[in-house]
Amino acid sequence: MDVIVVGAGVGGLAVSRVLLAAGHRVRVFEQAPSRRTGGKAVLIWSNGNAILDDLGISLDGVGARIDRIDALSSRGRLRTTMNIAHAADRYGFPTKAIPRRHLLERLADGLPADMIQYGVACRGVTQDDERVTATLADGSTVIADLLIGADGHHSVVRRTLWGEGTVQPATFGTWQGLSPIAIDITDTTRHLMISGREGACGLMPAGKGLLQWWFDVRWAPTDPRPAAPLADLRRRFGHWVSPVPEVLAAASDDDLEFFGHHWNKVRPVWGEGRITLVGDAAHTMPPTLGQGANQTLEDAWVLGRELAEGGDLVERLRAYEKARYPHINLVSRLAKRNPANWRTPPMLARLFPETMQTAMLARFSNRLTAAAQGAAAAR
Repeated sequence: MDVIVVGAGVGGLAVSRVLLAAGHRVRVFEQAPSRRTGGKAVLIWSNGNAILDDLGISLDGVGARIDRIDALSSRGRLRTTMNIAHAADRYGFPTKAIPRRHLLERLADGLPADMIQYGVACRGVTQDDERVTATLADGSTVIADLLIGADGHHSVVRRTLWGEGTVQPATFGTWQGLSPIAIDITDTTRHLMISGREGACGLMPAGKGLLQWWFDVRWAPTDPRPAAPLADLRRRFGHWVSPVPEVLAAASDDDLEFFGHHWNKVRPVWGEGRITLVGDAAHTMPPTLGQGANQTLEDAWVLGRELAEGGDLVERLRAYEKARYPHINLVSRLAKRNPANWRTPPMLARLFPETMQTAMLARFSNRLTAAAQGAAAAR
């Protein structure tokens, strides 16, 4: 088939790799002038890492392995702990924190040099029973058999299908940074989540001396931005348990970036005709489960499997969306509840087994579920 992909982020690159491997012709249109090198670190769980392995992508040499997540109160009391290494043992793939730019580099490695056209925005999409047409910013059009919207939170393709106003602001926003901060946790496999009345703080090693750190605060789109955001964070969180004060002392205003959390209700059918969506275009959600990039990879993996079945294209696209819906709907609903900001009482938290995340990953993942079903059938 002749395929148009709108967007060259994680979803656009991943689905392009899948489709190229299946022998399709792929053209990617990305509005940014070049490959994105910004953003901070992302958490690639066992499910996302398994899909990267299926795509021939290794995370060796980049990022940091995460084997444990400890949730603390702002005074340092342990609320709960998660044994993430258990999931790596169960599924065969570790969880890693990796700078987003390195993930994009690995996804782009080996793709045809002329496949992605940068600095080319999509302004609209139309279709009939046989073809789909994308109108570009310069007024030109491109025609294909299939169009995939991988254009993120502000997706033009989604707005064409769903209309305006389907993505809504959530209740928190995040100030984050990725910095070479020389404290003990930076060189470990331990990820800290600390929560209190003021909000939440996350600290996550990202490899090569880098620490991914963030602060979640209550937010609404109408809130004015603080004139001195780092000073405001120090005022809010500077009295919290170590190493929060040390991180704030080592940070600089140049490290900071802000994003407000948004969410849309996942639809059982999110495409139409010869058009479908992947990633944030289909399921924008807060980052509180760390599953955003992983669920985008899941989309690409399932879409590839469904198209490989052959037959009617429109039926295969709807089968993809149907297969993804129960998994991504669960992730999206849980993410909306802001679990990273829960102040779970330690007595209650002890009721949850530290290996609970292993079972949750299977519920989140088409890839891990399919592997388990395949193993069971082999027995």
